[in-house]
Amino acid sequence: MTPSIPKVSPPAAAAGSVSIGADLSVHRLGFGAMRLTGAGVWGPPADRQAALKVLRRALELGVNFIDTADSYGPDVSEEIIAEALHPYPHGLVIATKGGLTRPRAGQWERDAHPAHLRAACEGSLRRLRLDRIDLYQLHAIDPRVPLAESLGELARLQAEGKIRHIGVSNQSLAELKRSQALVSVVSVQNRYNLADRDAEDVLNYCEQQGLAFIPWFPLGAGRDASQAKSAIAWLLARSPVVLPIPGTSSVKHLEENVAAASLHLTAAELRALG
Repeated sequence: MTPSIPKVSPPAAAAGSVSIGADLSVHRLGFGAMRLTGAGVWGPPADRQAALKVLRRALELGVNFIDTADSYGPDVSEEIIAEALHPYPHGLVIATKGGLTRPRAGQWERDAHPAHLRAACEGSLRRLRLDRIDLYQLHAIDPRVPLAESLGELARLQAEGKIRHIGVSNQSLAELKRSQALVSVVSVQNRYNLADRDAEDVLNYCEQQGLAFIPWFPLGAGRDASQAKSAIAWLLARSPVVLPIPGTSSVKHLEENVAAASLHLTAAELRALG
Protein backbone atom coordinates (compact mmCIF):
# COMPACT_ATOMS: atom_id res chain seq x y z
CA MET A 1 0.00 0.00 0.00
CA THR A 2 1.29 3.42 -0.91
CA PRO A 3 1.36 5.66 2.17
CA SER A 4 -0.79 8.74 1.96
CA ILE A 5 0.98 12.05 1.85
CA PRO A 6 -0.23 14.34 4.61
CA LYS A 7 -1.76 17.56 3.39
CA VAL A 8 0.41 20.48 4.43
CA SER A 9 -1.38 23.73 5.13
CA PRO A 10 0.16 26.79 3.47
CA PRO A 11 1.91 29.26 5.80
CA ALA A 12 -0.79 31.94 5.57
CA ALA A 13 -3.38 29.45 6.82
CA ALA A 14 -1.70 29.36 10.25
CA ALA A 15 -3.49 32.61 11.12
CA GLY A 16 -6.90 30.99 10.73
CA SER A 17 -9.75 32.37 8.65
CA VAL A 18 -12.17 35.28 8.71
CA SER A 19 -15.55 35.66 7.05
CA ILE A 20 -16.37 38.38 4.55
CA GLY A 21 -20.12 38.34 4.42
CA ALA A 22 -21.97 35.06 4.78
CA ASP A 23 -20.43 33.34 1.77
CA LEU A 24 -16.71 34.16 1.69
CA SER A 25 -13.92 32.96 3.97
CA VAL A 26 -10.24 33.85 3.57
CA HIS A 27 -7.02 33.20 5.42
CA ARG A 28 -6.52 35.90 8.02
CA LEU A 29 -3.31 37.21 6.52
CA GLY A 30 -3.84 39.04 3.26
CA PHE A 31 -1.72 41.13 0.94
CA GLY A 32 -2.00 44.85 0.23
CA ALA A 33 -1.02 45.63 -3.34
CA MET A 34 -0.45 49.40 -3.03
CA ARG A 35 3.33 49.06 -3.03
CA LEU A 36 3.42 47.22 -6.35
CA THR A 37 3.39 50.62 -8.07
CA GLY A 38 6.03 53.28 -8.57
CA ALA A 39 7.42 55.60 -5.93
CA GLY A 40 4.72 57.59 -4.19
CA VAL A 41 2.09 55.08 -5.36
CA TRP A 42 2.42 56.67 -8.78
CA GLY A 43 3.08 55.05 -12.13
CA PRO A 44 4.49 51.60 -12.85
CA PRO A 45 6.96 49.83 -10.57
CA ALA A 46 10.66 50.09 -11.28
CA ASP A 47 10.79 46.31 -11.72
CA ARG A 48 7.53 44.93 -13.12
CA GLN A 49 8.77 41.33 -13.15
CA ALA A 50 9.57 41.56 -9.44
CA ALA A 51 6.04 42.79 -8.76
CA LEU A 52 4.59 39.84 -10.68
CA LYS A 53 6.79 37.44 -8.69
CA VAL A 54 5.59 38.88 -5.37
CA LEU A 55 1.95 38.28 -6.27
CA ARG A 56 2.56 34.75 -7.49
CA ARG A 57 4.61 33.92 -4.42
CA ALA A 58 1.85 35.28 -2.18
CA LEU A 59 -0.55 32.71 -3.61
CA GLU A 60 2.01 29.94 -3.16
CA LEU A 61 2.21 30.90 0.52
CA GLY A 62 -1.54 30.55 0.91
CA VAL A 63 -2.57 34.21 0.73
CA ASN A 64 -6.07 34.25 -0.75
CA PHE A 65 -7.11 37.85 -0.06
CA ILE A 66 -5.56 40.69 -2.06
CA ASP A 67 -6.52 44.31 -1.47
CA THR A 68 -6.02 47.08 -4.01
CA ALA A 69 -7.67 50.28 -5.33
CA ASP A 70 -8.09 52.03 -8.65
CA SER A 71 -6.13 54.99 -7.25
CA TYR A 72 -2.96 52.94 -6.76
CA GLY A 73 -0.91 53.97 -9.74
CA PRO A 74 -3.60 54.96 -10.69
CA ASP A 75 -4.83 51.74 -12.33
CA VAL A 76 -1.37 50.14 -12.18
CA SER A 77 -1.89 47.87 -9.17
CA GLU A 78 -5.06 46.35 -10.61
CA GLU A 79 -3.42 45.79 -14.00
CA ILE A 80 -0.45 44.02 -12.41
CA ILE A 81 -2.71 41.77 -10.33
CA ALA A 82 -4.51 40.61 -13.48
CA GLU A 83 -1.26 40.17 -15.40
CA ALA A 84 0.24 38.06 -12.63
CA LEU A 85 -2.72 35.95 -11.55
CA HIS A 86 -5.45 35.78 -14.19
CA PRO A 87 -7.12 33.34 -14.67
CA TYR A 88 -7.64 33.45 -10.93
CA PRO A 89 -7.59 30.29 -8.81
CA HIS A 90 -10.74 29.22 -7.00
CA GLY A 91 -11.04 30.83 -3.58
CA LEU A 92 -8.98 33.93 -4.30
CA VAL A 93 -10.77 37.10 -3.17
CA ILE A 94 -9.69 40.37 -4.74
CA ALA A 95 -10.94 43.49 -3.01
CA THR A 96 -10.66 46.93 -4.54
CA LYS A 97 -11.79 50.45 -3.73
CA GLY A 98 -13.18 53.52 -5.45
CA GLY A 99 -13.71 57.11 -4.37
CA LEU A 100 -10.23 58.63 -4.54
CA THR A 101 -8.69 60.15 -7.65
CA ARG A 102 -5.08 60.99 -8.55
CA PRO A 103 -4.90 64.17 -10.63
CA ARG A 104 -1.11 64.10 -10.37
CA ALA A 105 1.73 62.54 -8.37
CA GLY A 106 1.46 63.21 -4.66
CA GLN A 107 -2.16 64.30 -4.87
CA TRP A 108 -5.22 62.37 -3.64
CA GLU A 109 -8.70 63.83 -4.03
CA ARG A 110 -12.09 62.50 -2.97
CA ASP A 111 -14.79 61.88 -5.53
CA ALA A 112 -17.71 59.75 -4.38
CA HIS A 113 -20.26 61.10 -6.84
CA PRO A 114 -22.42 58.23 -8.13
CA ALA A 115 -21.26 58.69 -11.74
CA HIS A 116 -17.63 58.53 -10.70
CA LEU A 117 -18.12 55.46 -8.52
CA ARG A 118 -19.88 53.65 -11.35
CA ALA A 119 -17.09 54.50 -13.79
CA ALA A 120 -14.46 53.52 -11.20
CA CYS A 121 -16.09 50.16 -10.50
CA GLU A 122 -16.50 49.34 -14.18
CA GLY A 123 -12.90 50.35 -14.82
CA SER A 124 -11.74 48.04 -12.03
CA LEU A 125 -13.77 45.19 -13.53
CA ARG A 126 -12.01 45.68 -16.87
CA ARG A 127 -8.51 45.97 -15.43
CA LEU A 128 -8.93 43.02 -13.07
CA ARG A 129 -10.65 40.99 -15.83
CA LEU A 130 -13.55 40.15 -13.55
CA ASP A 131 -17.29 39.88 -14.11
CA ARG A 132 -17.92 40.67 -10.44
CA ILE A 133 -15.78 42.17 -7.68
CA ASP A 134 -16.06 40.15 -4.47
CA LEU A 135 -15.49 43.13 -2.17
CA TYR A 136 -15.83 46.71 -3.39
CA GLN A 137 -15.05 49.38 -0.81
CA LEU A 138 -15.93 53.06 -0.66
CA HIS A 139 -12.41 54.45 -0.26
CA ALA A 140 -13.49 57.59 1.59
CA ILE A 141 -16.56 59.70 2.23
CA ASP A 142 -16.79 62.73 -0.02
CA PRO A 143 -18.09 65.72 2.01
CA ARG A 144 -19.63 67.17 -1.17
CA VAL A 145 -21.83 64.10 -1.74
CA PRO A 146 -24.52 62.72 0.58
CA LEU A 147 -23.42 59.33 1.84
CA ALA A 148 -26.77 57.87 0.78
CA GLU A 149 -26.00 58.82 -2.84
CA SER A 150 -22.52 57.27 -2.80
CA LEU A 151 -23.56 54.03 -1.14
CA GLY A 152 -26.79 53.97 -3.09
CA GLU A 153 -24.79 53.71 -6.31
CA LEU A 154 -22.76 50.84 -4.88
CA ALA A 155 -26.03 49.13 -3.95
CA ARG A 156 -27.21 49.53 -7.56
CA LEU A 157 -23.97 48.04 -8.85
CA GLN A 158 -24.45 45.20 -6.40
CA ALA A 159 -28.00 44.61 -7.66
CA GLU A 160 -26.63 44.51 -11.21
CA GLY A 161 -24.23 41.73 -10.22
CA LYS A 162 -21.06 43.81 -10.58
CA ILE A 163 -20.29 43.78 -6.83
CA ARG A 164 -20.75 40.86 -4.45
CA HIS A 165 -20.16 42.64 -1.14
CA ILE A 166 -19.80 46.28 -0.07
CA GLY A 167 -17.15 47.49 2.35
CA VAL A 168 -16.19 50.93 3.65
CA SER A 169 -12.87 52.57 4.43
CA ASN A 170 -11.62 55.48 6.51
CA GLN A 171 -14.82 55.85 8.51
CA SER A 172 -15.49 56.83 12.09
CA LEU A 173 -17.81 54.74 14.22
CA ALA A 174 -20.67 57.18 13.65
CA GLU A 175 -20.06 57.10 9.88
CA LEU A 176 -19.95 53.31 9.89
CA LYS A 177 -23.31 53.14 11.64
CA ARG A 178 -24.74 55.56 9.07
CA SER A 179 -23.37 53.35 6.30
CA GLN A 180 -24.91 50.25 7.84
CA ALA A 181 -28.30 51.94 7.86
CA LEU A 182 -28.00 52.41 4.08
CA VAL A 183 -26.45 49.17 2.80
CA SER A 184 -25.24 45.82 4.07
CA VAL A 185 -21.60 46.48 5.06
CA VAL A 186 -19.34 43.43 5.48
CA SER A 187 -15.96 45.04 6.17
CA VAL A 188 -14.18 48.17 7.33
CA GLN A 189 -10.69 49.23 6.29
CA ASN A 190 -9.15 51.86 8.59
CA ARG A 191 -5.66 52.82 9.61
CA TYR A 192 -4.74 50.77 12.67
CA ASN A 193 -1.52 49.30 14.03
CA LEU A 194 0.41 48.75 17.23
CA ALA A 195 1.42 52.42 17.41
CA ASP A 196 -1.80 53.99 16.07
CA ARG A 197 -5.02 52.77 17.67
CA ASP A 198 -7.34 55.66 16.92
CA ALA A 199 -9.78 53.21 15.29
CA GLU A 200 -10.05 51.09 18.45
CA ASP A 201 -13.77 51.86 18.82
CA VAL A 202 -14.42 50.89 15.20
CA LEU A 203 -12.55 47.60 15.66
CA ASN A 204 -14.51 46.80 18.83
CA TYR A 205 -17.74 47.48 16.99
CA CYS A 206 -16.69 45.30 14.05
CA GLU A 207 -16.03 42.45 16.46
CA GLN A 208 -19.50 42.86 17.97
CA GLN A 209 -21.12 43.01 14.54
CA GLY A 210 -19.09 40.23 12.91
CA LEU A 211 -17.56 42.58 10.33
CA ALA A 212 -14.09 41.98 8.94
CA PHE A 213 -11.68 44.71 10.04
CA ILE A 214 -8.87 45.33 7.54
CA PRO A 215 -6.15 47.50 9.07
CA TRP A 216 -4.16 49.54 6.56
CA PHE A 217 -0.59 50.56 7.40
CA PRO A 218 -0.37 47.46 9.65
CA LEU A 219 3.42 47.74 10.03
CA GLY A 220 3.38 51.23 11.46
CA ALA A 221 5.23 50.02 14.55
CA GLY A 222 8.08 48.21 12.88
CA ARG A 223 10.26 48.14 9.81
CA ASP A 224 12.89 45.42 10.32
CA ALA A 225 11.88 41.78 9.96
CA SER A 226 11.47 40.97 13.67
CA GLN A 227 9.51 44.17 14.40
CA ALA A 228 7.26 43.64 11.38
CA LYS A 229 6.49 40.06 12.40
CA SER A 230 5.65 41.17 15.93
CA ALA A 231 3.43 43.98 14.63
CA ILE A 232 1.48 41.56 12.42
CA ALA A 233 1.28 38.92 15.17
CA TRP A 234 -0.07 41.56 17.56
CA LEU A 235 -2.81 42.48 15.09
CA LEU A 236 -3.74 38.82 14.63
CA ALA A 237 -3.93 38.37 18.39
CA ARG A 238 -5.93 41.57 18.86
CA SER A 239 -9.21 40.22 17.46
CA PRO A 240 -10.42 37.30 15.35
CA VAL A 241 -12.04 39.72 12.88
CA VAL A 242 -8.75 41.47 12.06
CA LEU A 243 -7.42 40.78 8.54
CA PRO A 244 -3.97 42.38 8.16
CA ILE A 245 -2.84 43.21 4.64
CA PRO A 246 0.90 43.97 4.86
CA GLY A 247 2.26 45.00 1.48
CA THR A 248 5.71 44.83 -0.02
CA SER A 249 7.50 44.82 -3.36
CA SER A 250 10.01 42.19 -2.17
CA VAL A 251 9.55 38.42 -2.15
CA LYS A 252 11.89 38.18 0.84
CA HIS A 253 9.84 40.65 2.86
CA LEU A 254 6.63 38.94 1.77
CA GLU A 255 7.88 35.63 3.13
CA GLU A 256 8.91 37.28 6.41
CA ASN A 257 5.48 38.90 6.76
CA VAL A 258 3.58 35.69 6.06
CA ALA A 259 5.72 33.88 8.63
CA ALA A 260 4.00 36.06 11.24
CA ALA A 261 0.88 33.93 10.76
CA SER A 262 2.51 31.20 12.86
CA LEU A 263 4.03 33.53 15.44
CA HIS A 264 2.04 33.33 18.66
CA LEU A 265 2.88 36.00 21.20
CA THR A 266 2.84 35.00 24.85
CA ALA A 267 0.61 36.73 27.36
CA ALA A 268 3.66 38.49 28.74
CA GLU A 269 4.68 39.70 25.29
CA LEU A 270 1.17 40.99 24.61
CA ARG A 271 1.16 42.86 27.94
CA ALA A 272 4.53 44.39 27.11
CA LEU A 273 3.19 45.62 23.77
CA GLY A 274 0.24 47.21 25.57
